[in-house]
Amino acid sequence: MQLALYEKYDLRLPRYTSYPTAPHFSASVNGRVFESWLGDLDPAQPLSLYLHIPWCREMCWFCGCNTKITKQYDPVGNFVVALRAEIASLLSKLDPAHRFKVSHIHFGGGSPTALKPEDLRAIMADLTDRIDILDDAEVALEMDPRTATPEFIDVMADCGFTRASIGIQDFNPFVQRAVNRVQSFELVEDVIARLRAHKISGINVDLMYGLPFQTVESIIETVDQTVTLNPDRLSVFGYAHVPWMKKHQNLIPTEALPDTAARWAQYEAIQTQLTSHGYSAIGLDHFARDDDAMAIAQKSGLLHRNFQGYTTDRAEALIGFGPSAISSLPQGYAQNDPALARWQRAVEAGECGIEKGIAVSNEDRIRRDIINELMCNLTVDVAAICADHGTSADRFTCEIDRVRAMTQDGIVEVNGTHIHLTENGRPLVRAVCAAFDTYLDHAHGRHSQAV
Repeated sequence: MQLALYEKYDLRLPRYTSYPTAPHFSASVNGRVFESWLGDLDPAQPLSLYLHIPWCREMCWFCGCNTKITKQYDPVGNFVVALRAEIASLLSKLDPAHRFKVSHIHFGGGSPTALKPEDLRAIMADLTDRIDILDDAEVALEMDPRTATPEFIDVMADCGFTRASIGIQDFNPFVQRAVNRVQSFELVEDVIARLRAHKISGINVDLMYGLPFQTVESIIETVDQTVTLNPDRLSVFGYAHVPWMKKHQNLIPTEALPDTAARWAQYEAIQTQLTSHGYSAIGLDHFARDDDAMAIAQKSGLLHRNFQGYTTDRAEALIGFGPSAISSLPQGYAQNDPALARWQRAVEAGECGIEKGIAVSNEDRIRRDIINELMCNLTVDVAAICADHGTSADRFTCEIDRVRAMTQDGIVEVNGTHIHLTENGRPLVRAVCAAFDTYLDHAHGRHSQAV
């Protein structure tokens, strides 16, 4: 793809893990509203749970997550007490006449490996006391290999975890020092071996491009090292430099960050190298073995996207626990207060920690379905989506025309109401989705780069 095309579409756009996206949440959705939504959930439908653990031992300077740093465990232990109280409170709001089932549990952060093993066990016990985990459920946890002790992995196995997501980012020591994330290949290799020895066979790894001092050559070397670990899935993210939001990113030497052309070259090098190793591209930024459930879901048109990215989980309701966690329910979205102290005080007082959210309208649902199809499957029939919602595609004539204008750049093909991303258009899918986003304010949005 030509550099001019990169620059034309290298816009700052949402990642579309929801629609409407989080910047449009407001105080119109509060704890009282959220609790009423929970009470209306259908007990016949399985739930998905997300637990946000906002703690790390060290700050990675590239990090855009909601996390805090501590080398003492007392603050983490106090958080665990509050988290367990929130679990008890929110799950008690579900229809008491039924015992709900869960198809997916995901621990994110931060670093869930900042927990003591016994606290992870206690949290899982609180969940299983109140809900039933389906036999084929995915129970996943994001791991910092530097704090993933053998004892922690033992407890993961005891508690039925099936998948682990390992943060690698880059194996080059020079790059690692520049972002304050120093970990050896041998350490990561040992952690993955321990997980597999405990029958935790689902292995994701995270890689990044756009970091300081990265080159195409160094990234290819990292990819080749990573492939020897035989992960079944990889997430490949472009570093989002947003120091106005994350002050610690000011510690990164900005003069060493790649420009737009270099970022694109790195992205394309990763995609080419992973494809040569037998991985298939999934959506915007994931890769998987052809026999992996995520690759199968994409081929079947069943891939989904939520706040953790691409997923095979199809639950209609996701309940979030912990500061900043976002719940996605049929009625709308609700986000916990991202400020740890405020969230903790609310929960300890027996209140709901919700700070903001948004109720989704029928119009939002139609646009969300269109955007989800594009993000997950790189193709959509707008008329079919509209028919599912009992309306006509004529309402999207202007949006389809905006997308049709992109055909001259070879990133999409438009045939009537059918929109299909070309392979060259894959990394620009967010720009196509933006045509259907009525909330997007290009003048005031401060999102990450599209690639």
